Amino acid sequence: MSDGYERLLAGLTGSGALAEGWRGAFARAPRPEFVPEAVWAPDDGSPTGHRRVTRAVEPDTWWALVDADEAVVTQLDDGALDGPGVPTSSASKPSLVASMLRHLDVTDGAHVLDVGTGTGWTSALLAARLGREAVTTVEVDPGISAQAAHRLRAVGLLPARVAVGDGLAGRPANAPYDHIHSTAAVRRVSRAWITQTRPGGTIVTPWGTRYANAGLLRLVTGEPGGPSHGRFVDRVNFMWMRAQRPHAVTLPPTEPDRLGPSAIDPDLALTNVDVAFAIGLRVPDARCVHTRDRIDLSDGNGSWASVRFESWDAPDAVRQWGTRRLWDEITAARSWWEDRRRPELTRFGLTVTAQGRQEAWLDAPGNLVGPAREATVSRGSWM
Repeated sequence: MSDGYERLLAGLTGSGALAEGWRGAFARAPRPEFVPEAVWAPDDGSPTGHRRVTRAVEPDTWWALVDADEAVVTQLDDGALDGPGVPTSSASKPSLVASMLRHLDVTDGAHVLDVGTGTGWTSALLAARLGREAVTTVEVDPGISAQAAHRLRAVGLLPARVAVGDGLAGRPANAPYDHIHSTAAVRRVSRAWITQTRPGGTIVTPWGTRYANAGLLRLVTGEPGGPSHGRFVDRVNFMWMRAQRPHAVTLPPTEPDRLGPSAIDPDLALTNVDVAFAIGLRVPDARCVHTRDRIDLSDGNGSWASVRFESWDAPDAVRQWGTRRLWDEITAARSWWEDRRRPELTRFGLTVTAQGRQEAWLDAPGNLVGPAREATVSRGSWM
């Protein structure tokens, strides 16, 4: 174990991030053993925003990245060589890994499905804590899965079941599970996850909307035919499950249907994680992207909006297309959040009904959030 990793563990232990029973697992499965020899470091001067760092050529930089309490990007553009530089796999931030495992609330003898093998580190931690036979792990990318299996085998922590496949389908052959742990964000909780988890078991996954990928959901599975309830227990930001990535936003070339001023400073709809999460719950189909000078929005169904940051109250600051006025909806959603005294993300929760519908709520399951425009998830569209 490197000196840097020992210092990292000491920091996690001192801060209380490591729950009782996990310190030994983190020691037996050191993070550096699972990070690839080549990673991607942030680089504002690069066209992709990243530069490749290898352990052989830049050992000091590589170790500094790996021993820090930060995520380390391990893949861009699903492995394509000529992509735009979008991170698609990473070694997660250690303090967040510790938080997710704490919320999973495992006990000795538990059987766990780890969705999104990635580097293999979380699978190794689970195997070190519960035993290799207790862990099933599934990864959609065959190359990433093979590399993770190699690293897990090298440290003697290869789970008994390592699979390649769509994590949203779970792994029915090895069900039922006591817990499911996902390291990829979802917009809809998979029905397969619920049916493959024992009643009273926990599902811990990053969860978000097209507007804000921001919450860590801890869902407790209900009895067969009954609802499952969960709360958002932390603020996180993870890469999306590939099958649930939000649509791209490309503004139409036509003149907007409506021009006008913005009723609010656009920063007020972005800079606060709590308000962004609430807005996403109220307008769940609004995809938001922003650059240095503006916010662009799309519902993926023929409506768009764009609002600039500078002179946002000018007569032409907001441009909107289509049957919906997306920026007006975003503004109204922020007012809804203000009217409820600015609730933090951790006051929200989610119910998944037996019919397959997701219902967000504030403080208690009966106090439904919305959305402002009704958006249901049918029984056949869990995936």
